[in-house]
Amino acid sequence: MTTSYARRLSGPTGAVLAAALLLLPSSARAQGSDPKAVLKAMSDYVSSQATIELTFDSDIEVITPQLEKIQFASSGETLLRRPDKMRAHRASGHADVSLFFDGKTVSIFGKSHDSWTQFEAPGSVDQLIAALRAGHGVSMPGADLLLSNPYEVLVADVEEAKHIGRGVVEGVLCEHLAFRNFDTDWQLWVETGATPVPRKMVITSKTVNGAPQYTVRVKSWKTDVEAAPGAFTFVPPATAKKVSPDALIDLDELPQDAPRGGKR
Repeated sequence: MTTSYARRLSGPTGAVLAAALLLLPSSARAQGSDPKAVLKAMSDYVSSQATIELTFDSDIEVITPQLEKIQFASSGETLLRRPDKMRAHRASGHADVSLFFDGKTVSIFGKSHDSWTQFEAPGSVDQLIAALRAGHGVSMPGADLLLSNPYEVLVADVEEAKHIGRGVVEGVLCEHLAFRNFDTDWQLWVETGATPVPRKMVITSKTVNGAPQYTVRVKSWKTDVEAAPGAFTFVPPATAKKVSPDALIDLDELPQDAPRGGKR
């Protein structure tokens, strides 16, 4: 953290935090100054975890034809067991949807509509995410952080990388990284220390007027979780109606009736 930044901190809490960080040895402050090295360390750690359980908050923005920026908020949780098991749930003001993947079949349940769909998708979690994006138009931008090799995907189109400094997310000290692609800027906050897990990600669309953003914040992160029997198997409620897989029941984070005229 630079002295100039410390001067911008205000109030007793900010002053104490700035003083504490400025008193760190220079070697400690320099640790993690290579943004791609920090990203690689995060990728190696995350991909080495056989089981991951996390909770998150996310925000997605759209730009209306009148150039008004509207933000939609969601919260959820994900349970992942490599290489081919995943359960995810997301709730917002417009949808309450769950996804179950057992390595062979994908089941999606929309609680708010009391309907469900199911289709075959044998393979890994990586293949599932690719199939949802390519075949069903579900963006799932934060899912890249859970791939078997996040680094390879995230740096593929990077034109510039920076280590901004350090920041605190959900009370956790993180390395703050910034990357630039041709059409997006994205920032990543990675927990410092022995468990370099992603704590926050912000993606900015540069090719859309108004530069809408997608933000995901990881609230909790657990590894070596023992999944309950049947955790990745879906049993539809007796009252729920089965629908076509093409519907996908509001799986994406943007509501169907969101203001149109801008892209995410």
